[in-house]
Amino acid sequence: MRFSLAVGIFAASCLHQAAAAIPDKIYGVNLGSWLVLEPWMLPAEWAAMGGESCGTCSDCIGSEFAFAQAYPKTVDKLFDKHWSTWFTQDDVNQLRAAGINTVRIPLGYWIVEALVDRKTEFYPRGGIKHLQRGLQMLKDAGIQAILDHHAPPGVQTPNQSFTGHCTSDVQFYTEYNYHRALVWTAVMTALSHLDPSFGSVFAIEAVNEPIMDANQTPGYGDFQKNFVQVMRAVELILGIPVPGLSLDVQVKTSNFTSALSATVSASKIFNPEVKSALAEAVPILVELGFELAVSSIFNFNMASAPLHNSRQPLVANFMDINWQFNNPANPADAQIGPQGYDNHLYYSFGGVADPNPDAYLTSICNLHRVENDAALGNSPLWFGEWGLPTQFDATDDFLFKWADAQKLAYSKGKGWMFWNFKVEISEQAGDLARQWSYLEGVKRGYLTVDPSKVHDPNVCAPYVNATSS
Repeated sequence: MRFSLAVGIFAASCLHQAAAAIPDKIYGVNLGSWLVLEPWMLPAEWAAMGGESCGTCSDCIGSEFAFAQAYPKTVDKLFDKHWSTWFTQDDVNQLRAAGINTVRIPLGYWIVEALVDRKTEFYPRGGIKHLQRGLQMLKDAGIQAILDHHAPPGVQTPNQSFTGHCTSDVQFYTEYNYHRALVWTAVMTALSHLDPSFGSVFAIEAVNEPIMDANQTPGYGDFQKNFVQVMRAVELILGIPVPGLSLDVQVKTSNFTSALSATVSASKIFNPEVKSALAEAVPILVELGFELAVSSIFNFNMASAPLHNSRQPLVANFMDINWQFNNPANPADAQIGPQGYDNHLYYSFGGVADPNPDAYLTSICNLHRVENDAALGNSPLWFGEWGLPTQFDATDDFLFKWADAQKLAYSKGKGWMFWNFKVEISEQAGDLARQWSYLEGVKRGYLTVDPSKVHDPNVCAPYVNATSS
């Protein structure tokens, strides 16, 4: 076997607790199906909870929304158990031992419970305390974090369980839901700078995987600009320098919610939509300050606040311009301060390369997404989702090559985050973990113990320039 018994040893010396910062090179994983549950990744647990599996997830209890609607009296208790057991200290220990330096955490808008219309929207409650718990464990392990708005209000793409509500009725691209997403952004930005447990958060991602056809995402470009301005407004009020922007009013209190209210009233540099979102975040932050015991919300001069360890603005993160077609807005046009870009690449869903080993390797070894994005100002670029799944029955020998070739391609940019850190291992899941679980991939040897290394650095030599991708 190629698997090394050194799994538990590598990287203990090169990881350490530090202030949030984007790593020189991202070697990461997604914490998928934790705070946004995707039933296909844990079929036995989902069935035991009372969920269902079907060909089209909208036809059964196939999402968090449908589950909460079906089981209103028990949903919170059942999800509390899931959140407590799906991502644990043992998982953090394994990720650290495997050299992982970054995690991307998929979140739904409903983690900020005040944003949910309980008359028409149905989701479990209590997730934000588990996010706080998980971030504290990651911070203690020296692992950096991206907060990914994986499931924004209104659903951003149809018939996908990862949106939290499996439906064809896509409503995210409306003023109402853009606004709720901006309030969410204000809350998450404030927590990232004020809650000590959030001390390893270095980026917030605006929206995961919007519809690819830009003709179907009206207003998305304006939302991108408002998203950045909301983040920067919070940071300026906290006294964090933002390149190219400064407040036009003086902050006279260290109570953040009071400062936020006063700035919204007096400042003239932010548009009405941004100011409205900031104002609506105030009572939510007051409530969370007590619920999460974040005293620095009421006095941000406290030394415990993460902003005192690194007075740097967060990275505003978007799916890259080339994610969409039909003349999309360029997220680079929204930039104020640090910004990063995300691309996802899965060959298993088709449309990338013919379903055979040579075609896959020819495609990935001639990938030009990093250069193409950089030419449009979308840099740094990282690959926030990828994996080992294929459209054909892959041999073990191919998976060693497939892992190496993808890592080499994505490392030409800022780095990568594998989907997913783990999936369920059960009779119902079959061999799902072989190609979808990072930790299983390391165990089987397809993925190297040191994520910065590959088995064969020349794996692409026979394929380079065979065609372009």
